[in-house]
Amino acid sequence: MTGAVAALEKLLPVVLAFGGGVVLARRKVVPAESSKAFADYAFLFAVPCFLFGDVYRSDLGALFDVRAVGGYAAAAATAALLVAVAARASGVTDPRGVALRVMAAVQVNTAYFAVPVFIMLFGDAAPVFPVLLLQVCVLSLVVIAVMELGRPDRSGGPARRLGSAVTASLTTPVVLACNAGILFNLLPVTVPEAVLDGFAFVGGSASPVALFALGLHLGGVGLTVRGTTREELWLVAAKCVALPLLVHLVCRHVFGLGGAWLGQLVLIAAMPAPQNLFVLAQRYDVGVGLSASLVVKTSVVSLLLLPLWAHWALSVS
Repeated sequence: MTGAVAALEKLLPVVLAFGGGVVLARRKVVPAESSKAFADYAFLFAVPCFLFGDVYRSDLGALFDVRAVGGYAAAAATAALLVAVAARASGVTDPRGVALRVMAAVQVNTAYFAVPVFIMLFGDAAPVFPVLLLQVCVLSLVVIAVMELGRPDRSGGPARRLGSAVTASLTTPVVLACNAGILFNLLPVTVPEAVLDGFAFVGGSASPVALFALGLHLGGVGLTVRGTTREELWLVAAKCVALPLLVHLVCRHVFGLGGAWLGQLVLIAAMPAPQNLFVLAQRYDVGVGLSASLVVKTSVVSLLLLPLWAHWALSVS
């Protein structure tokens, strides 16, 4: 009981920032449309500043633990296969639709959700970084490849369109900041403390602003539970419950992980579906309504379950 209370206390800043956005949007004090501006600030500027300093100061050998990264990758690959089979069995024949559902159930919201939560709970978001790179460099590229090759318009050729999409994915500010952090960490170059302090000052705003933006967005679009379809239910359950349990099973019993790494990887897996799920759905005109609903509903369910996952993660750390 004491541990659960401690976990809830650590999550109070998350609830405050997120709940403030919801309330202000619902009361129309702050326009819900402004959530994009707040989100862009967090994603394009504050989060990269935070990640650069965090990765630069990290022990890369410990950060890229082979068993931890391998265990999470194996669990994610297994989950992707199971979701793809389930989607085909439920009547989804378009490969792009299958890829979208895999992304919804397997990828996690790192920049807007996992990073703020880890800062609040552990004071360090470095453990999120290997998963972020895995998603960008592997999972997202597979989904983008399927989307690009399945587009009805063939202007420019599939190879050229795929290359452009891959380049855009790998040159996002978050990925560039992480790679720059690794590079400067490995090179015999010392980044001045004044520069790092500047990054830390801006990066400190990433968590509350990202959560506030998410709250504004959800407060504006609202949440309709009555109209939830059976497909949405199983995808939300797959993302918010099945994936964390699968990560725990694979990492602990197959890869022999325990302690902090096990708790943190399970907590990362419990994060909601990524917001770029909706961005990709809009870009490729496939499952737009479904993706928007899943982003909202997995975010709400993840917030409700977060105290339980956080209590467990803190208990094994």
